[in-house]
Amino acid sequence: MTKILLVEDAVDLARVIARDLRAEGYEVLHTADGLSALQLHAKHEPDLVILDWMLPKLDGLEVLKQIRHSSPAPVLMLTARTEETDRVVGLEVGADDYLTKPFSMRELIARVRALLRRLEHVRQILAADRETEREALRYASLILDPEGYQATLDGAPLDLTRTEFDLLHLLLRNPGRAFSRTYLLDAVWGQTYITGDRSVDNAVLRLRKKLGDLGEAIETVWGVGYRLRNV
Repeated sequence: MTKILLVEDAVDLARVIARDLRAEGYEVLHTADGLSALQLHAKHEPDLVILDWMLPKLDGLEVLKQIRHSSPAPVLMLTARTEETDRVVGLEVGADDYLTKPFSMRELIARVRALLRRLEHVRQILAADRETEREALRYASLILDPEGYQATLDGAPLDLTRTEFDLLHLLLRNPGRAFSRTYLLDAVWGQTYITGDRSVDNAVLRLRKKLGDLGEAIETVWGVGYRLRNV
């Protein structure tokens, strides 16, 4: 069952939201303050968070920042703030969507469904990207054999770690596609991205060195991540 964490200190509003979400078949965890929201989030790892901006103990923006340090789960912010700059700040910090109070329950349910559909789509892409292909892949003088778990460059074997091999495999399967660091860490490492984690950058650096001149084909996409240049 899809699990939603509702963080709202207005008791009557929280009761209505929780009731309607449960009627839609979602499991709902509710708390009324920012500190307990972080505790519940760490313990239950919800699929989606509905987060009020103004909260006791720790405001919604700070809760959002801390959630984004450890989780890519979609966050729908509820706010009484109508200024555009406030909404932009929330989105830049990591909110996926927002609703300005007052709002209709029909619109909230629609937003929740849309975010969960997007999440499911991402999960399907991740599952596809983690699948192992048997057919050998060629890129210029590079050959990667997934079945034999080996790669050669100009006919000479490449000494790659499992992570480097899987990263190269993903890039070779998707030339021209830009991958964010968050996505790469999830798809290749199977881990959640944490701010400041240099695992992806370090792996790309090592891979570029091992590929020699061909390493330049792994391009940095500023503000996004990396992609393999089309040949």
